[in-house]
Amino acid sequence: MKDKILIVDDADLNREFLKEILSDDYEILDSMQIDWDEKSKKVIYEIIRHHHERFDGKGYPDGLKGEDIPVSAQLVSLADVYDALVSERCYKDAYSKDEAYHMIINGECGVFSPRLTEAFRAVKTEFEKLRMIQ
Repeated sequence: MKDKILIVDDADLNREFLKEILSDDYEILDSMQIDWDEKSKKVIYEIIRHHHERFDGKGYPDGLKGEDIPVSAQLVSLADVYDALVSERCYKDAYSKDEAYHMIINGECGVFSPRLTEAFRAVKTEFEKLRMIQ
């Protein structure tokens, strides 16, 4: 169902719908009967809430920019973009790992932190191996 939502031609509608989903996910985590330690819970919340934020400030739900975006969310964001690129979807074919890597490094999929981009360059081979473990 989420793939079908993403092919709607109205970007504003998609953005508002995804903001709503993020809020719901946040509440679902709160209602889980798991005794998270506070540090873990904080990181999980950061990821859920902010993994669609963009380094250039054009993300959502809060429009955070640059280093205001928690590092945990930045890492998940890059991994999410990579996975979306190398995965086939109902609306697109999968890109090769090399194409996905270059698209991210060249800023074709949004702007990531320069430090995160450098780290991604440094671990390219290891990162690609992780994708094979599914």
